[in-house]
Amino acid sequence: MTTLLLLAFALAMDAFCVAVAQGASARPGVGGAVRMALAFGLAQALMPLAGWGLGQAFAGVIERVDHWIAFALLAAIGGKMIHEAMDGDETPAIPLSGAGLLTAALATSVDAAAAGITLPALGLPVGLSVTTIGMVTAGLCLVGALAGGAIGARAGRRAEVIGGLVLIGLGGRVLLQHTGWL
Repeated sequence: MTTLLLLAFALAMDAFCVAVAQGASARPGVGGAVRMALAFGLAQALMPLAGWGLGQAFAGVIERVDHWIAFALLAAIGGKMIHEAMDGDETPAIPLSGAGLLTAALATSVDAAAAGITLPALGLPVGLSVTTIGMVTAGLCLVGALAGGAIGARAGRRAEVIGGLVLIGLGGRVLLQHTGWL
């Protein structure tokens, strides 16, 4: 369960950063924050399911190297998150609604699709995983959107770095466990 919660929080960091930026610049209000939370949470729940489905379709082909794939994907996602957080782009957020909100929700959940491929290697049940990932993302986005003005974009970048480090750590753990080092 700890692995699942760490994965869920780490994957939610991109969406959380967008929600914080929206809260800081666009002040979406309670209704807007709830819509944002639901959109990001649903996208973050569905994308790992799609990734898991792809992984299952090719399970026979990748079974012997699934731990290397899990490590590479999680490390790449984590590294990308850290790089983006350190980039320091201070572009003001455009208020999200409609197609813009859908686009942002899908864009921040692409990493979750790649992580979904790793669910079997992590030993995580799919239904519980996608539900947890979606709920954690929705909760964090709701808090981020409502508290964005107080938190500011700087805290969002720190959270993204922490999320990236957690994903790299999870990938390393999978690799060490499956190669007999742990």
